[in-house]
Formats: sequence, C-alpha cells, structure tokens
Amino acid sequence: MLLFALLALCGAAQAQQPAQRTPAPGLVNPGAHEQPDWFKQSFLDLREDVAEARAAHKRLMVYFYQDGCPYCARLLRDNFGQRRIADATRRYFDVIALNMWGDREVTDLQGRTLTEKAFAKARKVMFTPTLLLFDQTGKLVLRIDGYFPPHRFLAAVEYVGQGRDADESFRAYLARRAPVPASGRLHYARGYLQKPYDLKAALQHDPRPLLVLFEQHQCRACDELHDDIFQRPVTRKLLAHFQIVLLDQWADTPLVTPQGRRTTARAWAGALGVDYAPSMVFFDRSGQQVFATGGYLRAFHVQSVLDYVASGAYRVQPEFQRYIETRVDELRARGQKINLW
Repeated sequence: MLLFALLALCGAAQAQQPAQRTPAPGLVNPGAHEQPDWFKQSFLDLREDVAEARAAHKRLMVYFYQDGCPYCARLLRDNFGQRRIADATRRYFDVIALNMWGDREVTDLQGRTLTEKAFAKARKVMFTPTLLLFDQTGKLVLRIDGYFPPHRFLAAVEYVGQGRDADESFRAYLARRAPVPASGRLHYARGYLQKPYDLKAALQHDPRPLLVLFEQHQCRACDELHDDIFQRPVTRKLLAHFQIVLLDQWADTPLVTPQGRRTTARAWAGALGVDYAPSMVFFDRSGQQVFATGGYLRAFHVQSVLDYVASGAYRVQPEFQRYIETRVDELRARGQKINLW
C-alpha cells in the first residue's frame, strides 16, 4: 500500500486538462501534517488518475489521512522520510491524498461524484492511514488498513509496483522475504482457547465475543503486543471481555470456524484476507465477523479497538474514527492524559 508521483509528471498531467479547471485546494488545519511535494496534485477524477498513471507506466495509490493522526505522521516521516521508500514509491506510483473527513469532490472509478468523506465511508475506511493500491486497469490490488512499519510498507510498494500480484498473494510474497529479527515464538497465554479449536462450540458455550489473533513466529509487532500492550492494566481489563484464540497464520492447524466450517489456520487467514501480523479479528456470539484490524497499532488504539467491540459500540457507530474521537473526549473529561502514539 503505497504512494505518489513526481512534480514534473504532475505538472505535465495538469497541463493537459481543460483551461477552466483547477485542482481543488487541500484542507489546511492546525493538526495537518505536511505531505511530500511529490504527491500528485489531482483533479480527483480517479478514472483520469488511473489512466495518467498507466501512461507513465505507474499505478495509482490513494492515501486516506486525517489531521492530527499520529500514524499518518509516522507514515510521512518514518516511511516516506527514507530515501529508498520514497524513491520506490515515486518510481511505481502516482499518490493521491484524500482527507477522510474532507468535502472536496471525488469522482470514483465508477464515475460517481461524491465528497472525500462520503468516498471514505463508501470504501469502509476505519483507520488512518488507509492506503488503496490499484493496478493499471483500476483494480484494487492491495489495501493497507492502518500503519505499516517501513520494512513491511516497502514490501507492499514493491509487491504492487512490480506487478507481483499477478503471480502470488501478498501473504506469500511476505513469507519469502527475510524476516525482521524477533523473538521467534508465539505468545500463548493462560486462558486462551486450547486445541482442538472448535470456535463455533466456544461461542455457543460462552456469551463473550471471540477475538482471533493471527500471528507468526518472526514478528516484532507481535512481541510488542503481548510483552507490552497486553500487559497493561487497562488492556488486561478489556481482554477479560473476550474469548481469545491465538493462531499461527502460516500453520496448517485444523479448526472449526465460528460459522462451523472445517478448515486450517492458514486457509482461514487467507480467506479472511489477513496479510499482517498481528491481526485481530472479532466475532459476535452468532459467529459473524464484526471488526478486524490489519496494521500496526500502539496501546491506545489497541485498547480502543477492544472497547469498541466489547462495549457493542460498533452496532450504533459504524465509523471507528468517530468512536475514537468520542472516546478521547470522554477520557480527557475524566482528567486522563491521552497519548495517541
């Protein structure tokens, strides 16, 4: 999931547009983060953007952000701030930035005109950053919901940019890349569901919703999740509201899904579109998936996700970012200091 175009190409593309049209100005707010000047200055007709990227032998990346988002700041600073990542993104992509709450008009790939925030809602954008990576025909190839650390982000850029999606899944591509040094173990804990994994039966015998953790052995983010975030008192209290099962997303561990289908952890992860470790997938008592994460999250946002599902807030507030804003306001009203990063 990955982004952006050279200014020279942007200028050339703009010169070809009718004279009476001018790009809509971006929103500038106190919490805004400065974006690279090589992001494309688009008229926000995504059909044209796909065509222009194709003509330049590139692909299109759409980046959803919101002002004040610490993960967006990390993406811009820690990822695009690295020359290798920035150069690879510019080589392979035209990148367009859209404000998740913005009012600029966007023409989507089906020719519909709607605002940025309506387009974000239609695309079910729950996190920022969210990145949509399209191929040269306008087909969505890869979606990144949340922040990817630099090494994983670069892998995503090269996977889509080099057209490797035609030969293998992103999960398989990642599995072939050299792993980042990590503990090399899975973090099973007391109280987690044990083998044999019959998740449908578990939901029938326990009223709590189910949290499925898809992880892998070589995973620094998994180490951080269990050794730090899950050990915090607030997190431990929230985790008590769930049944929890930890699965190796690459293992052929047999299981019964919440819907009663017999499969393996590897096959189920693939069917669910899991391509990040750790991923958290939540199911209600009826066995329906109600929420999922697929990117790097720090403590506050992990706790917010757990609370979002445990409290049932997802039933009345389908937009997770709206829920986050309300939760921050409520916690600050109680005198608590909030560290979003």
